[in-house]
Order: sequence, then structure tokens, then C-alpha cells
Amino acid sequence: MTSTITLAEALAAGTVVLDGGMSNQLESAGHDLSDELWSARLLAEQPEAVTEAHLAYFRAGADVAITASYQATFEGFAQRGISRDRAAELMALSVESAREAARRAGVSRPLWVAASAGPYGAMLADGSEYRGRYGLSVDELERFHRPRLEVLAAAGPDVLALETVPDADEAAALLRAVRGLGVPAWLTYSVAGDRTRAGQPLEAAFALAAEADEVIAVGVNCCAPQDVDSAAATAARVTGKPVVVYPNSGETWDAEARAWTGRSTFTVGQVKGWQRAGARLIGGCCRVGPDGVAGIAEALGAA
Repeated sequence: MTSTITLAEALAAGTVVLDGGMSNQLESAGHDLSDELWSARLLAEQPEAVTEAHLAYFRAGADVAITASYQATFEGFAQRGISRDRAAELMALSVESAREAARRAGVSRPLWVAASAGPYGAMLADGSEYRGRYGLSVDELERFHRPRLEVLAAAGPDVLALETVPDADEAAALLRAVRGLGVPAWLTYSVAGDRTRAGQPLEAAFALAAEADEVIAVGVNCCAPQDVDSAAATAARVTGKPVVVYPNSGETWDAEARAWTGRSTFTVGQVKGWQRAGARLIGGCCRVGPDGVAGIAEALGAA
């Protein structure tokens, strides 16, 4: 079912379960995501596959689905010969695909849809989202993000997921870009230790969101699981807002090889510690699938 209460209200009342990685779920279903558009390509070619991926996570115990729009940008679609109008349709379809999965899930608990907006570096498809420092000003980054955020907001998600942000400058641009859209947002950084991927201290990075009324949760995603506890505690202390965390499996993305390396360090046993550190919205990112989300839901007593 779709929700009768807002996500912000749910976070004030307790802990909410996020989904896991969209790309690994699509790949496990046999879909090739090796091009620059990643999962966004399937919005154009096989949207039913996206709906099925969302459905797998809802059935595993997720309360929130993050749309397949992380890599969906006007610029990225244009490079594939997709018109601006069609690109906007595909971005809106990402929200509708998640809504359709919620309708099909057949569960009695509230379900929400988060419209993903990845960083500028995701559009470049060269690993820049793990570095930041693109050489663009805050104004330039705001001009890049605002048009697609407007399209995603108009599609009616419950929240905008400003995610995998590597750089505090880009966070400042995103916080400007969501003003006045009428849809709440969460902001999550990709981090390494106690710093953003661009090297800024997390205290200063999180502080940017402290006074942003649009932001209902702040935290980290697509980071190593061992970096979550400290980051969650810092986000809670600096912002006073609910904390959102969804780390990856602990493996490392090799941008040149376009493959994951290393081993998984994600365990369900870490989840209660994240909750104690202030996390109220908990899930997984890359390489964390429905089984991992089911474990999170069980650990939190949500399933």
C-alpha cells in the first residue's frame, strides 16, 4: 500500500527500512548494465524489470524504494540520442515504476518512494562520484541539478534522495536546488572515514543541512559499513535530524574495469549499532540485495 503518513512522521515515530542496490538486483535478474546509463537504460528499454526489482525489495521488508534515476540526467540521455522531452518522461517513469511495485506488493504496512538524484560525477560515468572536485562552481552545479530535480519532484515521490554526494560544494548546490520544490529530501554523502570523498570534514559537510527545512534526514550511503557508526553519530549531533544510512557491501568499485573488487564486510549484526548511533532510515547500497534487506528488517523488528 502507499503511505497514509509522511516519511518524516514515520521517522519521528521509529526506524524505517530502506531497500538495497538497484543495479545488483537487476544484474542478478540477467540484465546487462555495462553502459554509461547503468540502470537508467532499463527505464527506456525494459521498465518492467525496474518494477520487478523494486517489488523484490518491498517483499523482502523494505519500506522505501529508491528509484532507478540515479544516473538519469538530461545530459546523459542526450549522449544516447534521447530528446529532452523523452528524458523527462523516463525520469517520471522511474517514480511511477516504484509506485507500481508498491501497489503490487500486497502488504499492509506503509510504503514510500524516494526519487534518486545522483551527483554530477554519476553522469560522467568515470568514478568521479567517488572523488568530487569536478572543477565546477556551486552555481554551475545548481544549474545542472535543478532541472531534473524539478521533473522528479513533479512526478510525486514522497522524498528526493540526494545521494552519494562526494563533495560539500555539491551538497550546497543540491540544497539550493531543492528549495521551493514542495517535496522533502534527504542528503547522504559518500565518505571515507570521517571525511567526504573530496576530503572535507564530515562535521562541516553535515552542518550545511542543519538549517535546511526541506531536509528530513542526513547521513551516508555507498560507503564501507565500518564507516557508518561514526558518521551516523556525527550527523545526529551536528544536525539534530534523523539519520539515514545505507552502506554498500564493503567491496570497492573499480571505475576503469567497471567491476567490484574485494570482499563483503556488510553484516546484519552491524544494524543495531547504527540504530543506536542515531540512524532511523537504514538499508543497503551497492551489492546489498533482498536477502540483506530482509536481514535488516528482521534485526530492526520490522519483519
